[in-house]
Amino acid sequence: MKDILATITAYRQERGWTEYQLAEHAGLPQSTISSWYRKQMVPTISSLEKICHAFGITLSQLFAEEDDLVSLTSAQKHLLHQWAKLNESQQAALLAFIEQMQKP
Repeated sequence: MKDILATITAYRQERGWTEYQLAEHAGLPQSTISSWYRKQMVPTISSLEKICHAFGITLSQLFAEEDDLVSLTSAQKHLLHQWAKLNESQQAALLAFIEQMQKP
C-alpha cells in the first residue's frame, strides 16, 4: 500500500513548501496536517481533495504508483495539447523556462 503521507511530503518538498504553506494553499489548519504526521494518520478524502487541489493534481495522481496510468486535470490536458504543437527546440526552451521559474 502506498504511503500517502510520504507522497504528500514529496509533493510539498518539490514545491519548497512548509507544512504551514501547504495548509494555507489547501485551506486546512496547519495543526491538522501536523497531527497526520505525529499520529501516522491517513487524511480524510475531503482533506486529500483539498491537498490535491493545492498541488494541482487529481486524487488518481496522488494514489498512482509510478507505472500506473493517471487521470489528468483539464488544465494538464490543455498544457499537453499545447506542448504537442511545439517543435523540439521550443519544447526545450519551455522546459528551461519552467525549470528557471522553480528556482528560489
